[in-house]
Amino acid sequence: MKFLHSMVRVRDLDASLRFYCEGLGLQQVRRTDVPEGKFTLVYLAAPENPDVEVELTHNWGSEEDYGSARNFGHLAFRVQDIYATCEHLQSMGYIISRPPRDGHMAFVRSPDLISIELLQEGRLPPREPWVSMSSTGSW
Repeated sequence: MKFLHSMVRVRDLDASLRFYCEGLGLQQVRRTDVPEGKFTLVYLAAPENPDVEVELTHNWGSEEDYGSARNFGHLAFRVQDIYATCEHLQSMGYIISRPPRDGHMAFVRSPDLISIELLQEGRLPPREPWVSMSSTGSW
């Protein structure tokens, strides 16, 4: 058996692509627009791991409430520098829900409230301002 992808429903495809591509550094692998079904599928992958994908599903004009997305759990990504990644996401206006106080783990939420776990490759020494930051909201 081979794991292929996880699917996440998104309300605003452009906002989600900004988060996953510009914020996290994933790249679009392929895109399918299905006018007769009124939906778009966009598959994303990390350049270092192109076989594992995140599928963004955008249902055109849907007013469906996807809730707080807590029933999904989270997606996890290994990063080279957790502090730089969190600083980059903050500079784009995203809130780091669980700061990387330990130099190893952080959480941020996508525009559709999907929890994203960031895990440092190895461990970095604890660093301010992260050590003193409190967690915000839920993740």
